[in-house]
Amino acid sequence: MPASTRRSRGRSRRTATAVALTAGLTAGAALLLTGCGPDDPTADGTTPPATTSSGTGGTGNPTVTAKPVTSDSPLNGTAHNGLTISDGSRYVVMNGTRVDFGTLVRDLAWSPDGRRAAFVDGDGDLAVSNPDGTGRVIAAKNPGGQTWSHPTWQTRKSDPADGMPALDNLMFAVRSGSTTKLESVPATGGTPRPISLNQMAGEHPDPLPTTGNVWPNAGTAGAAAYANADSGKVYIRDDNLRQQGSALTDGSEPAMSQADDEAITFVRSVDGHDHLFLEESTDSGPAYKDLTPHATTDYTEPAFAPTGDLIAARTPDGIVEVRTDGSGTPQRISGYRGLPAFRNS
Repeated sequence: MPASTRRSRGRSRRTATAVALTAGLTAGAALLLTGCGPDDPTADGTTPPATTSSGTGGTGNPTVTAKPVTSDSPLNGTAHNGLTISDGSRYVVMNGTRVDFGTLVRDLAWSPDGRRAAFVDGDGDLAVSNPDGTGRVIAAKNPGGQTWSHPTWQTRKSDPADGMPALDNLMFAVRSGSTTKLESVPATGGTPRPISLNQMAGEHPDPLPTTGNVWPNAGTAGAAAYANADSGKVYIRDDNLRQQGSALTDGSEPAMSQADDEAITFVRSVDGHDHLFLEESTDSGPAYKDLTPHATTDYTEPAFAPTGDLIAARTPDGIVEVRTDGSGTPQRISGYRGLPAFRNS
């Protein structure tokens, strides 16, 4: 039996316990369909300079421009740690500066090897580029009348012994009218297709919701977590088990660790604030740990560092880092507000 199958069946056995453990807490924080729009035309309110990007065709290679960080700029703690921040403008905060991608960048996500960026561009299409915004190509063209959000890389190495091919896909949420669902497309480009969602057999016979699904986030072994806006729950889906899945717990905005695909962080409302929780696998079942038990502000949109020991999250005052072992207090590392993501380099 492949290790991925054992992990998925372990998650299946743990679901009932997970719901019981969380019944006493306030159900899920408000879900954000998209990561975040710009707080202003650019993060500092200025009009961006012209570039050589086509802007409409989506396949041009922009002139890469680093926007200077001046003495009156917000705190920028993104140097040497792989942290990036996208705010819906064309500038991405990274490497201690701000890089002009030549198009609006919404919901930036990184491939596990850090060599490719995926995001929703200014035309609403799904774009893939080099880490500095050059070499931009369109992986999927928005047909119109839809809002796409929160792409995530779903990857898996080939395992011929278990009959599992390699995966290199982009999962994302699609809103059409009042309906939201998950779709997938090869990262190299193609036509998006709806994601299959099959209920876990045995103790989880209830059908999975096919609409209201948002905020997908994938690991590196074929599994992905996502949230459902209607039920207020976080779900798990495993491509290694015929796309089976089940509900995990109350919450929203999940993120899976690239270092340990058994670890998932998510947001849950407690006593009027959005807290960060961590789900970990233990021998006796799932363990849920509140990483921000003394929260006096809202912690949202979490992202795991590649090492798995830190989580970056958004607050009204910028980006903070929280240790996954629960030690210490949240540390503010950037005054820029937007969707945090880590690039593995």
